Amino acid sequence: MPDLRKLAKLADSEIRAKNLLELKRGLKAVVWSLMRPAVPDPVFVIGCSRAGTTVTYETLAASGRFLHFGYELPQFWNGLTGPLNNGWESEAARAEHARPGHRDAALRFFYQRLGAGRVLDKTCINTMRVGYLHALFPQATFVFIHRDGRDNVSSMMDGWRHGRTDGDFGLEKFFGLSPESVAIDGGRFREWHFFLPPGWRDYNQTSLEEVCAFQWISANRLALEARRDIPEAQWIELRYEDIFERPVEMFRGAFERLGLPFDEAMRARCASLGSRPTSIVKGGPKQQKWKEHNPEAIERILPVIRPMMERLGYDPDA
Repeated sequence: MPDLRKLAKLADSEIRAKNLLELKRGLKAVVWSLMRPAVPDPVFVIGCSRAGTTVTYETLAASGRFLHFGYELPQFWNGLTGPLNNGWESEAARAEHARPGHRDAALRFFYQRLGAGRVLDKTCINTMRVGYLHALFPQATFVFIHRDGRDNVSSMMDGWRHGRTDGDFGLEKFFGLSPESVAIDGGRFREWHFFLPPGWRDYNQTSLEEVCAFQWISANRLALEARRDIPEAQWIELRYEDIFERPVEMFRGAFERLGLPFDEAMRARCASLGSRPTSIVKGGPKQQKWKEHNPEAIERILPVIRPMMERLGYDPDA
């Protein structure tokens, strides 16, 4: 006698659609393995969480010249090398972690879901994986956006506390329980949010502002260290603050560097970016927002973030 539960599942339109999608992806994987279509290396939008990566990604994607997912891929990249297969060291990766099979896995993953073409990827953990990605994709271009450390750390603190409109930034849903006891901010937080930098265990019992400062410094430091090995033509550096001060010039320059057309419609889109929020944590985009949200906490960690702010071209006393 047939299992009625299985028959019911087969009759479910959502389950049938998922099964059909997986079948199509399986067939595409076979096609990719047989044909290995030539595709250009990706463009990676990188930057610390809450540094403007989303608006940068969406603006580049609006050119219509890229294949893209519309969401981040931390599970995929961590599946190649990450906490669950590196002893919970971190979500960072260096050139020596790259394997030929990783490039194949990425290209197959892209082809199965997007087809053949130039892929635009925005996954914030990749800010800590530039050397690794450059080893896999020697012709890839990196679009690195950074933000004043005071505002960036403050926004991350808000993100830890409030999450976002579609969920939170906690990592347990990806990795399960931490192998180490976490009691950040006096025990208010029992799991890490956003990403795990190297050395994260040393911050499991500290204040929230210290953790977010550590994350901001780590993300930018690792990106800048890896940048030394990236050819000049493959590195585009942007400032979050220019979204408010000179958005058209900022993106026109990026488009030109990437060989993308910048027409009147794109100019108009960029001109309105400063008033058009994307991934909201707490309120719309604004410069020096830290003075309203977390002034005392930011003043406490300013000496810690000062050197990196200066390295990125910011005046910590302004």
